[in-house]
Amino acid sequence: MPDRNKEAKPQAFVQTAKSVMDGLDRWNQVGEDEANAVRDMALRNELSGGTPVVREFEEEWRRRTGLKYAITTFNGTSSLYSAYFGLKVGPGDEVICPTYTWICTISPVPLLGARPVFAECVPGGVTVDPDDVRRRITSRTRAIVVVHLWGWVCDMDAIMDVSKDTGVPVIEDCSHSHGAFYKGRPVGSIGHVGCWSLQGSKPTSAGEGGVIATNDPEVFDRACLIGQVNRIKGMDLVTNHYQHLQPLGTGMKFRAHPLGIGVAAVQLKKLDALNKRRASFVEEVEAGLTGVPALRPIPSAQGSQRGGYYGFPTLYKPAALDGVPRQTVIEAIRSEGVPVNPGGYELLHRLPYFRDGFDLFGHNRGPICKEDKAGFDAPWAGFKEGDFPISEIAHDNFIFLPVLSDPAPEAASKIVAAIKRGVEKAAKM
Repeated sequence: MPDRNKEAKPQAFVQTAKSVMDGLDRWNQVGEDEANAVRDMALRNELSGGTPVVREFEEEWRRRTGLKYAITTFNGTSSLYSAYFGLKVGPGDEVICPTYTWICTISPVPLLGARPVFAECVPGGVTVDPDDVRRRITSRTRAIVVVHLWGWVCDMDAIMDVSKDTGVPVIEDCSHSHGAFYKGRPVGSIGHVGCWSLQGSKPTSAGEGGVIATNDPEVFDRACLIGQVNRIKGMDLVTNHYQHLQPLGTGMKFRAHPLGIGVAAVQLKKLDALNKRRASFVEEVEAGLTGVPALRPIPSAQGSQRGGYYGFPTLYKPAALDGVPRQTVIEAIRSEGVPVNPGGYELLHRLPYFRDGFDLFGHNRGPICKEDKAGFDAPWAGFKEGDFPISEIAHDNFIFLPVLSDPAPEAASKIVAAIKRGVEKAAKM
């Protein structure tokens, strides 16, 4: 009989970054430094608002990005919402977004009454195709959002050429790419607004948190107006345009929790070393894949330096194995002890929410409702398979390899050897 008086051990909920290969990765995301920072802040009652630690973190973010204005939010989604609001995205507008990204990149847009317009990836890659972005510009386009997905950097010269030619501003979603660069410039500092997620599994983590940064005072003030109500004495506004609305603004509150930012402040100091270790591992594995024609490394933009390494995508070439299904290859590599997977993100146009449309505001209303024009020329049309063939073909052939953050000696070579054995096994199936 079980002892009913014996206290059950509570189960831990974990949604933070962790090692995927015990014995080959020695990394622990959170340690004594983070715990001590939270303890000290709690004892100082730094529990709400723009506390000293929060403001110091924001100043360091400004320093690292070279941007004039930066403020924290309670997650990356709220930083993107703030950016869209800052750029005055509203009813009847369109925002161009890659179909291959996490839903939160674009989820604020319908809530602001605007419509997403999806764009293709570059062939065989994970970032948005600038040429396809240009083709999708209309008189309704209010913003372009690009995503440095998995830490792979977009072709920002080509994107900014589109912006200059059309006058449409650019948001950089840098949630996966902490510490990445494009031609010597930090990602997030090239477009008109940069947004970052500090969610629990990100390289710089607040548990939950985000950052928005820009050089545009109007965008910054509007971002404060929508989400930084009464941070301490006001909204940190930098111009006089909205001062008459101090200290409450619109009454919305997207403020970050100071204790989370305290954790992120410690982790930010470790970011450069973390990126160096992850880069070394990824590059060694990619070099080893030259002997595996069935798996091709994914290119990043020319002149870029990847960062964050939130995932490690490769492209499976079925023709190299006479058409062996991707799942067969995945299972064969897993049998050799390497936890590969097809990736966790569905293409946005395949999600029922966008594919079929949704009565967002009820009563058959909203920008992605099939019964409501919502100020557009026609109701939401939805999508079908084949609408984005380049992204669909690539997406259906991605195989994600593990990212090691503090690899043990020879970890990369052991993983490459196991991948080769797995691919050879798949070829015989």
